[in-house]
Amino acid sequence: MTTSQHILACIDGSAVTESVCDYAAWYASKLNVPVGLLHVSDVPASVRRDLSGAIGINSRQFLLEELSQLDEQRAKVVNSYSNALVQDAKSHIQSSFADVNVRVYQRHGKLLPSIEHFKEENRAIVMGRRGEDHKNSRINIGSQIETVARGSDIPILICSEKFEEPSSYMIAFDGSKTSIKAARMVSKSPLLKGMKGHIVMVGNHNDAAKQSMSAAAAQLEDTGFVVEAHHLSASDAVDGLLKFQVENNVDIMVVGAYGHSKWQQLFLGSTTTEIIASTLSPVILVR
Repeated sequence: MTTSQHILACIDGSAVTESVCDYAAWYASKLNVPVGLLHVSDVPASVRRDLSGAIGINSRQFLLEELSQLDEQRAKVVNSYSNALVQDAKSHIQSSFADVNVRVYQRHGKLLPSIEHFKEENRAIVMGRRGEDHKNSRINIGSQIETVARGSDIPILICSEKFEEPSSYMIAFDGSKTSIKAARMVSKSPLLKGMKGHIVMVGNHNDAAKQSMSAAAAQLEDTGFVVEAHHLSASDAVDGLLKFQVENNVDIMVVGAYGHSKWQQLFLGSTTTEIIASTLSPVILVR
């Protein structure tokens, strides 16, 4: 099938790059679309201070020329690294997923504008949970995840561990618009079809939320999914969801992402971030 859409895999050369490539290729194979490998280079120009009054004009001009040459050399090194990275990533995907076509994209600047450049082609986005800038962090979440999630209206798969093909999934459900959207997205996509499914709500919710969960489960069943609905009691929603995941050997989680504004998050915290930080399993975010 010929299509202009792709699964956009955001790679940065960190330890999670291989995982991102594999999950993106798996996602693409399920939807019969290509993978778009994206590497974004952000190379700031040198800070060139005005040194007039400190040294002579000839010396200052010489130093500025030196800085320009260093900028050019740095840009060449970054470009060479980017070229090697995307080609290695492409070869890795083709060695494991021979039937998946791979497109290569290299851009300069920031990640979110680069992703938005491909807005019309993006079917889903795959990112690593721990980027190069957080590789030694206890809470292993890359700094870009929330920024991209809040700026996107398509699914984002977050991964970190070595690829293992999922055979089961769970949808974290709380009756919110984002959780309803997440369940609807699953029902309309072939990605998770054929897997053992769970839709899970934790805590004391009102009748409307319970009815919403029943309706979401029915929608999934009507579209050919095998899914079980669970309403659990737990003092903490995240702990309850993660405990259920472990006890039921759930391979992949689907979560409604960042339902609160950033301002509200200052006071309420983010369930989305807690889940991402607390599980090593892949998480699909739907906003």
